[in-house]
Amino acid sequence: MSDVVIETDRLIIRDVTMPDGEAFIHMASDGSLNDVGFDKDCSSWMHDWIIEAQNLVREDNPRKNYLAYVIEDKRTGSPVGAVGCSYYEDFGKVGITYFIGADFRNNGYASEAVKAYVCYFFEHYDENEMIATIREDNLPSWKVIERVGFLFKEKKMYRDVNDANEELYRFYLAQRCDG
Repeated sequence: MSDVVIETDRLIIRDVTMPDGEAFIHMASDGSLNDVGFDKDCSSWMHDWIIEAQNLVREDNPRKNYLAYVIEDKRTGSPVGAVGCSYYEDFGKVGITYFIGADFRNNGYASEAVKAYVCYFFEHYDENEMIATIREDNLPSWKVIERVGFLFKEKKMYRDVNDANEELYRFYLAQRCDG
């Protein structure tokens, strides 16, 4: 059994386990997760990625590389996606990361998970802000970020880690509220 990190009305956000790999491989099989690095060939590296993700969560340092957690539907017990954070060396900032499998989209899971994770992040880490970098053409994702309180800062050309070329991105910022 994995540790529950966060619980919401409908979701459990918990550590990644080996069985989650099969769910992620299935989610990636339609190509809808290519932009987040989970391609159709992820079955060849999923085992190693899960071990790496588990090790990084044990180290619990959002500025080391990344922290990844499973988003699980409480009702079904099935993984529906992932949420966490990634360190952007080029900005010296931590950014939100998330994905929802295509079969589970349009249920509000992304907004619910991102909002809960951002609260958790600011409660557990000595960080005052978190960024979001979203491709301009990913309307559903930037709607999620805006819905949960990230503020739009700018649009600019940027090459993210999984991009072959520079793309137009929207940059957002969330800040700790100490009040």
